[in-house]
Amino acid sequence: DGKKVYETNCAACHATGAAGAPKFADKAAWAARIAKGKDTLYSHALNGLGIMPAKGGNPANSDADVKAAVDYMLKNVQ
Repeated sequence: DGKKVYETNCAACHATGAAGAPKFADKAAWAARIAKGKDTLYSHALNGLGIMPAKGGNPANSDADVKAAVDYMLKNVQ
């Protein structure tokens, strides 16, 4: 479930904007990232980007779980 993965692994930064993370449901913050395409967003979430750790810092997350979390975040900015 994307919401659960988000709440457990992603919200620590994306809820507050910590470390420059785009805030949850902030359309302006996500616009340029969305323009790069969903596959790029999946890749960043799965492999990490900058200080964002791969798989939200939880290597036990499956690729499908991480993608579901990305989809959940995107659903809230589109």
